[in-house]
Amino acid sequence: MSNRIATVERNTLETQIKVSINLDGTGKFVCETGVPFLDHMLDQVARHGLIDLDIKAVGDLHIDAHHTVEDLGITLGQAFAKAVGDKKGIKRYGHAYVPLDEALSRVVIDFSGRAGLEMHVPFTRASVGGFDVDLFSEFFHGFVNHAQVTLHLDNLRGKNTHHQAETIFKAFGRALRMALEADERMAGQMPSTKGSL
Repeated sequence: MSNRIATVERNTLETQIKVSINLDGTGKFVCETGVPFLDHMLDQVARHGLIDLDIKAVGDLHIDAHHTVEDLGITLGQAFAKAVGDKKGIKRYGHAYVPLDEALSRVVIDFSGRAGLEMHVPFTRASVGGFDVDLFSEFFHGFVNHAQVTLHLDNLRGKNTHHQAETIFKAFGRALRMALEADERMAGQMPSTKGSL
């Protein structure tokens, strides 16, 4: 499980995105997307997941942030899939509960090789920090479809939209960290009775 790094570029007529990732990093984070609240959330993933992330995105923000956010989810998912490799020796499953004041969220992930998203986050406002919270769904759909993971996101309680979002992203980082850790007892084996994921 060495050299779990990847760089992926995605260039379309709507966005130009480059993501570099180190799954065994220290939480270093460099990000330029033009969408400040999204940058703040991705910083939580890097810090709490101990994943080094270097992200550069240029998108058609004069229209809105939709294409940038969705394509970033796609590109990040592709980078994870490339960096994790054949998945031998990883724990595969990860979960985390994270509170922030009145808010509490739970995230559960499975590097299953199958894309699936269950997102139950009843945001109390339609936007936060100028960011349309509907776009979080687009981000996570892009991520799971290209990382080929099953992801459950649940905000269990919360009144402050910023807190709701931040607990989701912090828990996402923690769950990723757990799932991607080496399982010493597996000793390089595939964590599936099928023999592949």
